[in-house]
Amino acid sequence: MSEQTSVPANKYKHLTAVVPVYNERNTVGEVVRRLRALDLPEGMDLEVIIVDDGSTDGTDKVLATVEDSTVRVVRHAVNQGKGAALRSGIEAARGQLILTLDADLEYSPDELPRLLRPILEGRATVVFGSRFHPDREVMSLVRLLGGRGVSLVTDVLFNTTLRDVKTGYRLYDADVLRSITIENDGFAGESEITAKLLRNKHRIFEVAVTYRQPEGDNGQKFTSRDNLQALAAIVKYRFAKVS
Repeated sequence: MSEQTSVPANKYKHLTAVVPVYNERNTVGEVVRRLRALDLPEGMDLEVIIVDDGSTDGTDKVLATVEDSTVRVVRHAVNQGKGAALRSGIEAARGQLILTLDADLEYSPDELPRLLRPILEGRATVVFGSRFHPDREVMSLVRLLGGRGVSLVTDVLFNTTLRDVKTGYRLYDADVLRSITIENDGFAGESEITAKLLRNKHRIFEVAVTYRQPEGDNGQKFTSRDNLQALAAIVKYRFAKVS
């Protein structure tokens, strides 16, 4: 297991939730509501950054109703991809901790305390919420095989035991995350982050989170082509010079 320097929990007074959004008018408001309702540790403040990645379904109208002093919206004029949205959100974030969370309610914002605990206990600086544990809603076979396949390749290449490389529910020490340059604009951006974390010897801590497969159009955003691009990113950044 890679060595990692623990960071005192009292370092973390501000948490930023970065939420990439693309055509999710039906769920993004609920995500914001749940984030606002979180019972965070005493003395910890929360800001929410929504990155509207060129939505065309009226998401902008929903966001106009939730934007305030604690919820900021970063807008892309055209759709650029999830990696680009994450990059914009990270650049705008002010917190010492950065949560990245999808806006389709596939993951529950209420479970953030599970991700926080290992960091506040000084056991980790990166925590992934894993969908692959016994207590979860059954997902489609294609989605399951795609996720486990990418994770298996990652485990072999990096000599690790990650269950869920492609999770969209992650919590980072902001300094650790900002030490990485995200080059991929699409879904492969998250796989790139994972590969670079492992190459740079950051241990990733996994906790079980509840999974709910998105319904309708939201469930079709990630394709087999995206799985291939995620695999390509893992292989590339295993052997390429990382930044």
